[in-house]
Amino acid sequence: MPKVTDLVKRLLVGRALRSTQLHDQLLPKRVALPVFASDALSSVAYAPQEILVILSLGGAAFYSFSPWVAAGVVLVMLTVVASYRQNVHAYPSGGGDYEVATTNLGPSAGLTVASALLVDYVLTVAVSVANGADYVGATVPFVAENRPLVAIAIVVLLTIMNLRGIRESGVAFAVPTYAFMFAVIGMVFWGLFRLLVLGDELHAPTADYTIVAEQADIAGFAMAFLVLRAFSSGCAALTGVEAISNGVPAFRKPKSKNAATTLLMMGVIAVVMFSGIIYLGLKSGVKLTEPANAARDILINGQPAGPGYYQQPIIAQVASAVFGDGSILFIAIAAVTALILFLAANTAFNGFPVLASILAQDRYLPRQLHTRGDRLAFSNGIILLAAGACLLIWAFQADVSKLLNLYIVGVFVSFTLSQIGMVRHWTRHLKTETDARTRFRMHRSRVINGFGGVMTAIVLIVVLLTKFTHGAWIVCIAMPVLFLMMKGIRHHYDRVAAELAAPEGEIDETLLPARNHSIVLVSKIHKPTLRALAYARATRPSTLEAVTVGVDADESAKLQEEWDRRGIPVPLKILDSPYREITGPVLDYVKSLRRKSPRDVVTVYIPEYVVGRWWEHLLHNQSALRLKGRLLFKPGVMVTSVPWQLASSDRLKGRPEAFAPGAVRRSHGEVKKGEIKA
Repeated sequence: MPKVTDLVKRLLVGRALRSTQLHDQLLPKRVALPVFASDALSSVAYAPQEILVILSLGGAAFYSFSPWVAAGVVLVMLTVVASYRQNVHAYPSGGGDYEVATTNLGPSAGLTVASALLVDYVLTVAVSVANGADYVGATVPFVAENRPLVAIAIVVLLTIMNLRGIRESGVAFAVPTYAFMFAVIGMVFWGLFRLLVLGDELHAPTADYTIVAEQADIAGFAMAFLVLRAFSSGCAALTGVEAISNGVPAFRKPKSKNAATTLLMMGVIAVVMFSGIIYLGLKSGVKLTEPANAARDILINGQPAGPGYYQQPIIAQVASAVFGDGSILFIAIAAVTALILFLAANTAFNGFPVLASILAQDRYLPRQLHTRGDRLAFSNGIILLAAGACLLIWAFQADVSKLLNLYIVGVFVSFTLSQIGMVRHWTRHLKTETDARTRFRMHRSRVINGFGGVMTAIVLIVVLLTKFTHGAWIVCIAMPVLFLMMKGIRHHYDRVAAELAAPEGEIDETLLPARNHSIVLVSKIHKPTLRALAYARATRPSTLEAVTVGVDADESAKLQEEWDRRGIPVPLKILDSPYREITGPVLDYVKSLRRKSPRDVVTVYIPEYVVGRWWEHLLHNQSALRLKGRLLFKPGVMVTSVPWQLASSDRLKGRPEAFAPGAVRRSHGEVKKGEIKA
């Protein structure tokens, strides 16, 4: 069975890599861009659409606000990109927002950022994959009918790809990410060329449709609130920007410079795509409303669209207007958009495990999350992220509208605290810096981070006000729960470390046991029993006895008779068990030994079989496992397993004499046969 599982693992994940090969897994900028920026770039597939969807609540006339809303989103995006370029230079270790907040604002602020980012990473995977399933479901009925299952299957596939290692997954995802970038940018420039140079009119499929406003005559505060809600939804375009600052260690040297360059490239490309889609969507007359209400709120020739109406996403409508409905380029745009939405989750698969590893190193998460797997990826973090995303997808039935309301709250919490932390960072360094040029750069960086902190704080307030009742309250509960859980884990690790701390100087004599009382558990006289007795005698304990549990009187008598006949020089004690239970009598006997001499150590030797087939594990050692599990909680009790390898175990094949009970193993590997007298 171990060979089968190992074979399956190697087929899915690949051969194990040495620790010294970690350098080979580092990413050049051309691969790092699709690895870390796919989330931010893919958001242009839904962020512009969300702006128009929210504004449509007031009617198509409210679309006139969309350029200003888009301009606000672009301003925030450029500000955040400029701010994070300062972060990657100042903190290249990969801690990102968590390290910045912890160092400059204290552990509680750092944990707040960490809890926000962990929640947002899980939501990134859920939203991206569910949105991609929506695009595919538009043309494949099976996917539309089984969206949750299809989305979960995609998450599993992404998990396997990332378990194969960051470099291999990056190369695999680079082609579709670049295809999406070139396709959308090409569509934007060709659309602008047709509009501004050729003088053509672009006509979206929904240009002649009418939107019925859910609320008529919106004005004053209600209008401002609607515009702000559209702005907060459009800010989904900023998700993923922080991933590069968390992934600086994955870049090739010079790490900070390459990360900052990649961040700038991502920001410029995202702004061009986002602005172009909004502009072409308005020029071509795109009409969008909330998907759940589209059949009612969209009027075709004055009549409601009806239950069979499918609302095309904004990119599909713009592609139809620019290239023509049903053209090859239109199909290509739709295909690469669906693919990039699936792959956008890859950003979280690279950010979440690294952050979880750093938190585990700081003892805020289980230590298992700090270790790298066979392929030098943080495998446990990847699996944990996938499990959380699948749970969300199943709970919300892959409904993008519901999942989006949970989105971006966490990321703007981390944005804001990170920028405040960077302002304190530059202020602290300015107190000791004397070089004029360096001080000028620090002043400039502090202004950039300060402006970024103000902007992201304003956006955070807007997001909370406009999305809280639409589902953001769930995130506002999840973050404090995660925060308290990490605090509890750290408290546990600190308490255990204090309890286990070794005293300085000489060994404390009180830690030394007065005597070592050893017992060997016996069920019958066979080779494993004789080996356990021989090993126990070799340790030279203070006292040694064999112990068996008398479940059946006749069998106990036969065992005592054979014991005496063989002349085994270890006394045999038979424990009475009127209720035919094995574990209880042994535990009671061990406790009685401890009560008599509290400073004595009791060592229990348990003979065990080593088997090679999965089903054999079900047939052997179950009593031993239960007994060991109970004995481990008894103070002053040591448990030693004495293995006996059966023929089915891998180690035995080809040289059975190596494990004969009388074999004595030498350091250079030779085996000399002879008896070990029991």
